[in-house]
Amino acid sequence: MEFTTAEPFLHKGLLQSFELTKYILKTNVYPREPSPLKELREVTAKHPGNFMSTTPDSGQLMGMLLKLINAKKTIEIGVYTGYSLLLTALSIPHDAMIIAIDPNKETYEIGLPIIQKAGVEHKINFIESQALPVLDKLLQNKDNEGSFDFAFVDADKENYLNYHERLLKLVKVGGLIVFDNTLWGGTVAQPEEAVSEDRKESRRSIIEFNNSVSIDQRIEIALTPSGDGLTICRRIR
Repeated sequence: MEFTTAEPFLHKGLLQSFELTKYILKTNVYPREPSPLKELREVTAKHPGNFMSTTPDSGQLMGMLLKLINAKKTIEIGVYTGYSLLLTALSIPHDAMIIAIDPNKETYEIGLPIIQKAGVEHKINFIESQALPVLDKLLQNKDNEGSFDFAFVDADKENYLNYHERLLKLVKVGGLIVFDNTLWGGTVAQPEEAVSEDRKESRRSIIEFNNSVSIDQRIEIALTPSGDGLTICRRIR
């Protein structure tokens, strides 16, 4: 598809400066950010892997989505210190449940005291594991098929398509699956030779994923330029 100068929206759809990002955070996101999330964000900022955390603007959007669909049963693949996990726990009802999967319990425990202080730990079933075996085990029980309202994926990019196929069976029709990092630092729109070696493999996987979901007739999609790219998939069949 070719784009022309007759499409002025091309100049409006992306954040064009760090100052604009700061403006959004300052005026819309941070004033509404619950204090436990702010505390966890500040703790995470001191960790060397802080770039892996869900961005606050993406979190704000996810929180609204969770409430709009009245999510009560969710899955999270990739937890890190738990910013998105805490956000989900704060957004869903008292008797709701999250299956949270991550092979690194050590980073999860960084945020755990804040999760406990917020009074939402009872909603979380943390499983220290790679995600695919857990998803496959869930699918062995037919009662789990179509029983989840929402899923969030922020883990190894090479397995996004594998996660997608399994989550489409677990999430109900009308439910949402949200994938983070689907713009991969903007590299998806760059020539491969311009991308650093450490990002090329994941970039290829993200591009393959983006191309695949764009033609997947089982879902409706919206790729938002929030954070590092947030692809929202709504299961329709």
